[in-house]
Amino acid sequence: MTHELLTIGRISVDIYPNDIGVGLEDVTSFGKYLGGSPSNVAVAAARHGRRTGVITRTGDDPFGSFLHRELRKFGVDDSFVTPAAGQTPATFCAIKPATDEFPLYFYGRFPTAPDLQIKAKELDLDAIREAGIFWSTVTGLCQEPSRSAHIAAHEARPRTGLKEGQFTILDLDYRPMFWASEEEARAEVAKILPHVTVAIGNDKECAVAVGEGTPDEQADRLLAAGVEIAVVKLGAEGVMAKTRTERVVSAPVPVETVNGLGAGDSFGGAFCHGLLSGWPLSEVLDYANASGAIVASRLSCADAMPTPDEVTSLLAERGRPIPGASAALAEGAVR
Repeated sequence: MTHELLTIGRISVDIYPNDIGVGLEDVTSFGKYLGGSPSNVAVAAARHGRRTGVITRTGDDPFGSFLHRELRKFGVDDSFVTPAAGQTPATFCAIKPATDEFPLYFYGRFPTAPDLQIKAKELDLDAIREAGIFWSTVTGLCQEPSRSAHIAAHEARPRTGLKEGQFTILDLDYRPMFWASEEEARAEVAKILPHVTVAIGNDKECAVAVGEGTPDEQADRLLAAGVEIAVVKLGAEGVMAKTRTERVVSAPVPVETVNGLGAGDSFGGAFCHGLLSGWPLSEVLDYANASGAIVASRLSCADAMPTPDEVTSLLAERGRPIPGASAALAEGAVR
């Protein structure tokens, strides 16, 4: 099977409180969910009807079995998910919407985690080479042997332009607890960027990758490093995407936030769906923005990923264009 989207990297069990608005010390009950950003992105794209898979490793334990089951439930190929030494990591968070605080606490990731034990020699380079989109994260570069595996995977990818419809995406998800310093992370990102078609990150993540500056300055530096689409998240001002010939800004889609942690992964999966659909960049951003907003209004991450109908309904409700609608109308007029 050729994957439309193949991701690599982090996977975990998310332990989220059922009690909202209190600290973890006051939570009385929790729910468990599939977690880990690259895995969530694969789930999000699968919800939009894409053939997805994830390359990662879990512990050989009940939580690992749970994650396999969840991936299959969401329609994500788990054939590249293998056991490794150590326990499957768990991630706890407190959910405090009123304060816009969603602190994360990582367990079972130090000094290492199974998903950082992905080895280059075990990769299916043909599957990586043939995937429509290959998605990786900066976190996967933080430690060996995962670092070398990520480099090998990126080197195996064909270097194609935007018109070829094949994309290599780097999520600039810098998390300081996994790195010795920002400088170390920047050096590793610099090795990968020449192999990347699309880079996605917020202001802080872009600053780690290419230095401080305005969103436009950061986008320009990413483009100069070889990226063809630089996506800079602007927080309350929405998101900006820049190519060498185009600059697009998508305004935010306001919702009542319940849990902001999964919004970026939902954005990523929907962004991949839009790229694979061949939509204009402005429509890709609007669709991804709406997808992220929907998940921000829900409790969990993977289980909260929206369907296309939910996304287009929200766009219509907010008076935003529906991706592909103009093309469909034009095609109908020709007929």
